[in-house]
Amino acid sequence: MNFRTLDLNLLRVFDTVMAERNLTRAAEQLAMTQPAVSNALRRLRESVGEALFTRSAFGVRPTARAEALWPTVQSALTQLRDSLDPSIYEPRSQPHTFALAMADATAALILPRLLGQLQAEHALASLRVQPLATRDPSPLLEQGEADLAIGHFPEVAARMSGLGAQAPLLHQSLYQTEYVCVMRRGHPLAEGELSLDAYCAADHLLVSFSGRGQGLIDEALASVQRRRRLVLTVNQFFTAGRVVAQTDLLTVLPDAFLSVTGAQQELVSRALPLPLAALNVHMLWHRRHDRHPAQRWLREQITQAVGAPPRSAKPQSAAEP
Repeated sequence: MNFRTLDLNLLRVFDTVMAERNLTRAAEQLAMTQPAVSNALRRLRESVGEALFTRSAFGVRPTARAEALWPTVQSALTQLRDSLDPSIYEPRSQPHTFALAMADATAALILPRLLGQLQAEHALASLRVQPLATRDPSPLLEQGEADLAIGHFPEVAARMSGLGAQAPLLHQSLYQTEYVCVMRRGHPLAEGELSLDAYCAADHLLVSFSGRGQGLIDEALASVQRRRRLVLTVNQFFTAGRVVAQTDLLTVLPDAFLSVTGAQQELVSRALPLPLAALNVHMLWHRRHDRHPAQRWLREQITQAVGAPPRSAKPQSAAEP
């Protein structure tokens, strides 16, 4: 590549196409025509000396070269925006759409208060929430498909703990809750202390965002040479609450989520018969958004909505009970 002759505007087009993976949507974001976007990508390909995108059924797919180039381009563009754009975000006069990834129960807990705050402030912000369908939201954040992920993310911390200031993902702790065993009122195990033998003998429901066949409780049981029988696996806490309320299945849910199952009055909870680490809910974002005024404003609004004090940013991924 001859950097001296490179049109730096092409990098902005490249960044937008990488985020959208679709030339039509990228053209809309850039206020350009689709042919103009295609022409810009052709010129960039000529400058780089190799293809950056291939066509796919729903748009374009980046090549390995494009994937390797994108983090550097994003970092450079973010630094330029932070230097040239106003340092203050005005939510009443500046429309902005934020993409959030979180589980249904997390959304049900946070969004009512968050939306109430935005409406009280007459903010022009719009929120687009997508479900967490993975134990690791890092790709969503790295590829720009989500601005924030909210959930329980211990595995990312383990992967990034050695990176220090070079870690691409940051987090803030929002709140902590405990896992509990949940069953319908009138269940044979609903009274008294729940023993490990009775727990393992029952039939169970697992909430798994990724469709994975085991969760944290199964790993904890395996550590003491025990196992449970999983009859049903679902990907939503709301669904879990409704099913357990009408069957003899047991499930494990975060205690804070019982109120958003839609069946709280029909459910009872019991302490688990084996130790399980507390669930720490964090807000996770990419470092390139750390100083962006609109992104900082949204994180402050979310912190206020959950009533949590700000914490230091650290790397942290999703686990399933």
